Amino acid sequence: SHQESTMFVDEAKVVVQSGAGGAGSVSFRREAGIPKGGPDGGDGGKGGDVVIAADAQKNTLVDFRHIQRLKAEPGRPGASRNCTGRSGKDLVVSVPPGTLVFDDETGDQLADLDARGSRVVLLNGGMGGRGNTRFTSSTNRAPRYAQPGEGGVERNLRLELKLLADVGIIGLPSVGKSTIIAAISSCRPRIAAYHFTTLVPNLGVVEQLKGYPFVVADVPGLVEGAHEGKGLGIRFLKHVQRTTLLLHVLDATHEDPMSDYEVIRRELEAFDPELAKRQEIVVINKVDTLAADQRGSLDKVTETLRTMKVPCLTISAATGEGTDRLLNGLTRSLQRLNKSQDGGVEDHG
Repeated sequence: SHQESTMFVDEAKVVVQSGAGGAGSVSFRREAGIPKGGPDGGDGGKGGDVVIAADAQKNTLVDFRHIQRLKAEPGRPGASRNCTGRSGKDLVVSVPPGTLVFDDETGDQLADLDARGSRVVLLNGGMGGRGNTRFTSSTNRAPRYAQPGEGGVERNLRLELKLLADVGIIGLPSVGKSTIIAAISSCRPRIAAYHFTTLVPNLGVVEQLKGYPFVVADVPGLVEGAHEGKGLGIRFLKHVQRTTLLLHVLDATHEDPMSDYEVIRRELEAFDPELAKRQEIVVINKVDTLAADQRGSLDKVTETLRTMKVPCLTISAATGEGTDRLLNGLTRSLQRLNKSQDGGVEDHG
């Protein structure tokens, strides 16, 4: 059901205002040799519209934490010689695909920006006033009035984004997924202090210093049989279907990490073969706790994964060892994957 796949809701409020129209001009021709020139006042320009547009480069509403009000440009007034004023520039509000836009006062839904590149005009700019030229008639050859421009319109918006995780963290229960989220979210000083309403304990917006924020979600321990609906498996698998990149966490201290790996891979495959094809990075966690004799078996695991062409990193989320490398790797992979997807049509379903 629709409800189940919407786990994380990110919200923002912003006031938008369309541009007022420019006033029409009252003007008369004054030219040498023409004793009394007729009216030549031009019309005012139209005010800018407020347009809301889906931008595939964005994936959180983090931009709106500091913005209270946005205005489109007003139209310029008309001028003599029948010059029409320039139209005001539209205000284009860029939001991530998947954003719903509501009127905050009435609660009405105004737009659902479901696809990349979808654009909706939310508010029209005011019409420009007509200049005095337009009011000439057989009985009034020299009208001395023009219209003022129409005012702009203001609206309080509430934006709501069902956050789709860019990185879904998968793995057996207790391999340290939540510790990893904590580690990569907080080893950057500028982690967003976000408030999420969520059924799931762990979700982080990693606000990278390079200005490429991304969302990491912990998919609670996939257990064998999750695809048959055991536990909350199905719900969370649904959510992972929407991620760009899978981060597969193995526990270095387990007896046979490769068999853990295969268990989870089988679950994914059974649930959704498409999802199983998603790019995956394996992270072997808890390497700080390994005894010397366990190191050898760890090397075997990394060797096996490399021959399978699966990128693999070892980290200790608890001590922070390797987390910087992981973050940079995630950022680079996401940027690369998003670039390659922009070339084609992507289904966010």
